[in-house]
Amino acid sequence: MKQLTKAEEQVMHILWDLKEGVVKEVVEQFEEPRPAYTTVATVLRVLEKKGFIDHKTIGNVHLYFPLVAKSEYTRVQFSTLLKDYFSGAFPKMATFFAR
Repeated sequence: MKQLTKAEEQVMHILWDLKEGVVKEVVEQFEEPRPAYTTVATVLRVLEKKGFIDHKTIGNVHLYFPLVAKSEYTRVQFSTLLKDYFSGAFPKMATFFAR
């Protein structure tokens, strides 16, 4: 699974919460100052190319929805963190966070 940028991850969290949405709905979920409509549209296209989301066309509007579950993404990110920073050893990670 590919790594997401901070912006891509923010949009994914919004789509996971919404279940599906058009660009305008995604933009409205951001706190002020909100990103530009075109910026969010670009991030959605990138996420689609990476295989994280897809869309269905209704009239001339794209309705985006996640293909990757939040739990699956979280599991992969956690496994990567454990492997990259703690040599895959959960006790090392637990000790680090306990300190």
